[in-house]
Amino acid sequence: MYRDPEAASPGAPTRDVLLVSAIITVSLSVTVVLCGLCHWCQRKLGKRYKNSLETVGTPDSGRGRSEKKAIKLPTGGKAVNTAPVPGQTPHDESDHRTEPHSSVSDLVNSLTSEMLMLSPGSEEDEVHEGCSRENLGRIQFSVGYNFQESTLTVKIMKAQELPAKDFSGTSDPFVKIYLLPDKKHKLETKVKRKNLNPHWNETFLFEGFPYEKVVQRVLYLQVLDYDRFSRNDPIGEVSLPLNKVDLTQMQTFWKDLKPCSDGSGSRGELLLSLCYNPSANSIIVNIIKARNLKAMDIGGTSDPYVKVWLMYKDKRVEKKKTVTMKRNLNPIFNESFAFDIPTEKLRETTIIITVMDKDKLSRNDVIGKIYLSWKSGPGEVKHWKDMIARPRQPVAQWHQLKA
Repeated sequence: MYRDPEAASPGAPTRDVLLVSAIITVSLSVTVVLCGLCHWCQRKLGKRYKNSLETVGTPDSGRGRSEKKAIKLPTGGKAVNTAPVPGQTPHDESDHRTEPHSSVSDLVNSLTSEMLMLSPGSEEDEVHEGCSRENLGRIQFSVGYNFQESTLTVKIMKAQELPAKDFSGTSDPFVKIYLLPDKKHKLETKVKRKNLNPHWNETFLFEGFPYEKVVQRVLYLQVLDYDRFSRNDPIGEVSLPLNKVDLTQMQTFWKDLKPCSDGSGSRGELLLSLCYNPSANSIIVNIIKARNLKAMDIGGTSDPYVKVWLMYKDKRVEKKKTVTMKRNLNPIFNESFAFDIPTEKLRETTIIITVMDKDKLSRNDVIGKIYLSWKSGPGEVKHWKDMIARPRQPVAQWHQLKA
């Protein structure tokens, strides 16, 4: 029996059904492609996340005490500091900042925790760029000139978000005031103990200073971390040419601190990895390599080695060190050290890494330091948290050496 070949067999799709299906498929594909090219949603979401992450916190400017200090600068004059204002008592303040917590910050933390293993020459460069732009905080001060008394007045008010320089996770900041190019005469504020948001409210007078000479000077402020047993660590500096300021009345400025020009910000970098094993209660510190170390010897080089100190509650527990690399500013160490640290002691533990220059004839020089803990600087805290988030896995990161 003859059957038309074009007749539809039972259950087979007709030509019209196939054509409609093809049209629907093509339409959906075009829609998906166009939606993927549209950035409207991305811009809206990005703007919302950005607004959520922006926070503003300004300490009360009324806290602290007000003091006046004077320096007389006639020809051959000497520096003179006046006594504090009677009836006012010191008021040092502790840092009580807390890290903002939100669903957006959790998202950011979860994303950054995935960027852990950094191979030399790839993602490590991104980490390096982030560390080099580390926030040094900012300082508030005011300046004005009294024409009748020929006196320049500088008031140091407060600072915010200073970096931690001590292994305890804080700093003891004070400010030095100069009128450059004169470096002989300087004035200093009080030291604020264990405070990353200090309030000074101290007034300084540069007396007997003709206006014609004042406008030729540069107001230079240097914020330092006081250290009783060693050299004070520079935190940051601010320079303000006085010929660019209207000195007829007191003007107040907020200035971001910049790395000190004495070379403290260019001591080199160190690549190291941390590996935490909770079952073994241990941390393995691997000193991998360094780059662009500061030359400490007369010949323009250094003989670097690395000391690793385990600290618990500000007490030194154990020390280990690498071999010395002769005449090398870009040494490769690749040495690992294990430290026993129970989980319950992690929050009170600090690992201090010091890059030293070996010297046979004199005392070894410190090239730079790194403080690793949950309450150090931003880059160090990130490394510490990443180590805890990825147990039993080495987490490598570049760190800028600090004075």
